Amino acid sequence: MRPSVLVTRATFPDIADRLREHFEVTANAADTVWTPAELIAQLQGKQGVMSTGSERIDAALLDACPALKAVCNVGVGYNNVDVAACTARGVLVTNTPDVLTETTADFGFALMLATARRITESERFVRRGEWQKTGIYDQMVGNDVHGATLGILGMGRIGQAIARRAALGFDMQVIYHNRSPLAPEAEARVHARYVDKATLLKEADHLILVLPYSPAAHHAIGAAELAQMKPTATLTNIARGGIVDDEALAQALRQGTIAAAGLDVFEGEPRIHPDLLTVPNVVLTPHIGSASVSTRRAMAALTVDNLIAALGRGPRAGQPPTPVNPQVLQQ
Repeated sequence: MRPSVLVTRATFPDIADRLREHFEVTANAADTVWTPAELIAQLQGKQGVMSTGSERIDAALLDACPALKAVCNVGVGYNNVDVAACTARGVLVTNTPDVLTETTADFGFALMLATARRITESERFVRRGEWQKTGIYDQMVGNDVHGATLGILGMGRIGQAIARRAALGFDMQVIYHNRSPLAPEAEARVHARYVDKATLLKEADHLILVLPYSPAAHHAIGAAELAQMKPTATLTNIARGGIVDDEALAQALRQGTIAAAGLDVFEGEPRIHPDLLTVPNVVLTPHIGSASVSTRRAMAALTVDNLIAALGRGPRAGQPPTPVNPQVLQQ
């Protein structure tokens, strides 16, 4: 009998069909978000799962689904998966790094530009029929990006791709803070300078968050951090919800502590803190940093490659391309 796998959300049919060459596949044709109990029911007897950030894979689920051997997540982030619990039970976890780096960097830069230049606020202004005159010196004025100082919190692949765009395309001064500095040659490639977090907050004209979520990063940007930023500064979050205290941010935007924010991720998404919906100086997008056709296809394809290999099938049997906890393979 062939192994059984679950595909938790709708994906590209031709890519999902590759799984059917190796497994019995159950797919979520309705593309609904299952409750934890529904997910457990769907996973009964399944050896593998192609999961997304919509599903929480934790110790309780793993204990209720003892057949599960591979959790292959669509996305570079995997904070929806308790990796330690998976490792303890011999369950392999994979993700999809690299294939979304450049697209997400493009989007992060676009979101920062829209925030700095008040693009969505201006569009709402036009749609409401309020554009009556021209030549008003302060009408929808924003802040320049070219020549400004860009601060990057988190300097992995995406952070470095953003830094290159900033320094080489917009003549920005790039500073960053990370758990540890890049090697000197890597810093030189992206034209960036390491600073401590306090300096990053104080000096950045535009701050972009690109760090992974962890308990230590929870509310890394809260009221105290926002108070250290320039009143003319912008904040862009393309990392993960929970890194920013959304309630504190809404208050800072309303009070003018910072000028504006661009958010692609939210704490508790798809729910959004209601205060963020009432302030005008914020750009809100529905977690679409990687949402280009070619990139989403590449993410799905890499996830399928991981799942096939993780369950001992295909030319890379036993050697999935991007394991998160490779020690499980050694077991």
